[in-house]
Amino acid sequence: MKPEIWMYLAVMAGVTYAVRVLPLTLIRGQIENRFLRSFLYYVPYVTLAVMTFPAILDATQAPLAGALALAAGIVLAWRGASLFKVSSACCGVVLVAELFLCR
Repeated sequence: MKPEIWMYLAVMAGVTYAVRVLPLTLIRGQIENRFLRSFLYYVPYVTLAVMTFPAILDATQAPLAGALALAAGIVLAWRGASLFKVSSACCGVVLVAELFLCR
């Protein structure tokens, strides 16, 4: 292994540690700002969406199949379907779409 890689790993570890420790040490009391509180409330959801949506389109053989499954999942979730129903329907949409698209 090249010596620079150890430096890259050390910097990465330091940044990762700082990102987790600095908020704990710098913010002692409860956050009173309404805007900042609402912003921090939605950060986990946004992070999950940013990681999930590109994977939905790239996980299938045809990106159109992933887009159709995404649209079906949004419609079903909007109408109040359970997570199991939404995920099952999305898998079914991908299966049917890839049968027709990937011949």
